[in-house]
Amino acid sequence: MRRAAVILVALAWLANGVGAARAGEAAAPGRIAVDRDDAKGQLRVLIGGKEAFAFHYGEDLDLPYIVPRSPSGKPLTVVQTKPYPHHRSIWFADTVQLAGRRRASFYNALYSRADKNDPTSPFQDRIRLVSMEAARLDGRQATITAKLLWEMDRKTPVLDEARRMRVVSLGGGGYLLDLVFKVTASYGDATFASDAVHYAWPYVRMDPAFSVDKGGTMTNSEGGVNQKGTCDKAATWVDYTNTIDGVTEGLAVFTHPEIGPPPTWLTRNYGTFGPRREPARSGTKFTLARGKSLTQRVGILVHSGDVKAGRVEQRYRRYVQGER
Repeated sequence: MRRAAVILVALAWLANGVGAARAGEAAAPGRIAVDRDDAKGQLRVLIGGKEAFAFHYGEDLDLPYIVPRSPSGKPLTVVQTKPYPHHRSIWFADTVQLAGRRRASFYNALYSRADKNDPTSPFQDRIRLVSMEAARLDGRQATITAKLLWEMDRKTPVLDEARRMRVVSLGGGGYLLDLVFKVTASYGDATFASDAVHYAWPYVRMDPAFSVDKGGTMTNSEGGVNQKGTCDKAATWVDYTNTIDGVTEGLAVFTHPEIGPPPTWLTRNYGTFGPRREPARSGTKFTLARGKSLTQRVGILVHSGDVKAGRVEQRYRRYVQGER
């Protein structure tokens, strides 16, 4: 894989017959560009020349993760913090047991180093990037596709994952990230063993500055507020918003009806939240037969204003209707 600076702008202009953009040229307001750096293991998505989010996938990681920024440039999430250092901003993982093998917790892959006393020791269990490419470019949106491998003991494949990340610029620095995760039991029957309390698909860990504990507000589609009104409750979306330095901004997670009815949610006032799977496969062991796949689709809306000013419900309806 090679470094490609601002490739989406260049390819979008070429597709429109405008001509090639010079590497490093400032993006027009609201236009999407990508800066990919394999040496750093990072793909940055820029909107109007400013970083909207970064996808981290380096070989030294336990698993890939996404780090979004608010329209004003603030970090919306935290990559690693105590007391749960295995949390990774926006991440997708689970505990899986391949037929005939031990159970592998990719959720806790951080603790699987070969040498527990060596912080540079390789992870025994990890999710790693196999390949990635960008396509479907038109200036206001772009789609990034990736193939990932869930593997244990550094060499035993457990699951194949196909990931699609479609980003749409909404103006004013806001954007929608449409995420599709598809895991396939390519290497044998795979039993999922996440419990009823500590899992979400995917997880989000908000920056402490945005948390309810620091004055933020969590709201769901049914009008529930904060952890008491949203945890273990069914909803189509949950929004996390706060006002920092006089600027109100937030992040909402949408579920998509193509996956099933509204799921219940894991929510915490300290900042972690995310949707669960369909009821039949939520909080209970189930086995994905060899060759079968399981898909999750969510939208990540980054917006200015609170849940009302940010038009979260309206954006959700447009999302499920396939509109920008």
